[in-house]
Amino acid sequence: MSDPFFTPVSGFDLPRFAGVPTFMRLPHVPPGHPRFADVQIGLVGTPWDSGTTNRPGPRHGPRQLRDASTMIRAQHPVTRQRPFEAFNCADLGDVGPNPASITDTLDRITSFYNDLKDNGIRPLTGGGDHLCSLPILRGIATDAPLGMIHFDSHTDLFHSYFGGEMYTHGTPFRRAVEEGLLDPKRIVQIGIRGTMYETEDLDFAASVGVRIVRIEELFERGIPDVMAEAREIVGTAPVYVSYDIDFVDPAFAPGTGTPEVGGPNSFQALEVCRHLHGLDIRGADLVEVSPPFDATGATAFLGVSIMFELLCAMTALPET
Repeated sequence: MSDPFFTPVSGFDLPRFAGVPTFMRLPHVPPGHPRFADVQIGLVGTPWDSGTTNRPGPRHGPRQLRDASTMIRAQHPVTRQRPFEAFNCADLGDVGPNPASITDTLDRITSFYNDLKDNGIRPLTGGGDHLCSLPILRGIATDAPLGMIHFDSHTDLFHSYFGGEMYTHGTPFRRAVEEGLLDPKRIVQIGIRGTMYETEDLDFAASVGVRIVRIEELFERGIPDVMAEAREIVGTAPVYVSYDIDFVDPAFAPGTGTPEVGGPNSFQALEVCRHLHGLDIRGADLVEVSPPFDATGATAFLGVSIMFELLCAMTALPET
């Protein structure tokens, strides 16, 4: 029986446009709250985009994602899962960034997620740019390297930008591999596309064993086949899921800083998540929603719909 405290506010009880928005209308349980130790899956905002190298704006993503998430209801339409009854879920609030310092913010995020790890709370994060994933991994991958399934149009495996800057939204997974946070032979990157500066990121991936599935291969083989391979690669050991909204074609998700044409539609964006069920997911994120480029709010709504799919994958029973 689920704990009534962790039950989201229903649209039957309070209109969706009323009340203070939290992720999926869950209770706000920040660190220090009397019920913090009872949380099993914590939804977190990382409102920070100092790793962005072109169009800024994802620092405003968590606030818009929360607002859009009032449309999320309690039950999955296909699996009939009711994740809020299976686990104690709560909105843990935002990690307060230091917009004047990348290194200080990295440390703040790492400390926050290390606290979650110590308390047995699995995080589901709304970003923020993709550099946010690095300190999250620093906070939770403290026992052993994690595998990763990564949906994106970019690899984020570059060595550096602008003559030696090591921390941008194009470098987080290069750092994570170098720091032993991710096992490169258990990383799958799906949806990669777009024009390129060079092949340095691809060369690094090949040298350490990262599996890259370009968008052409995804469409040619189909989602079920590709995701079956991804599941084989990550296996039954702990895994992290990172989802950049620019994985989706900008016709369906224009509100992002580095859009790439030729991507999946909004249904396919949800479908890939439905093949994650049963994996040992220790954390997940949805990043790079940029409200200044999301005039209709459609990108944010798709983003929180993806977060709900990820939540359902995190609360699914392991396959036997």
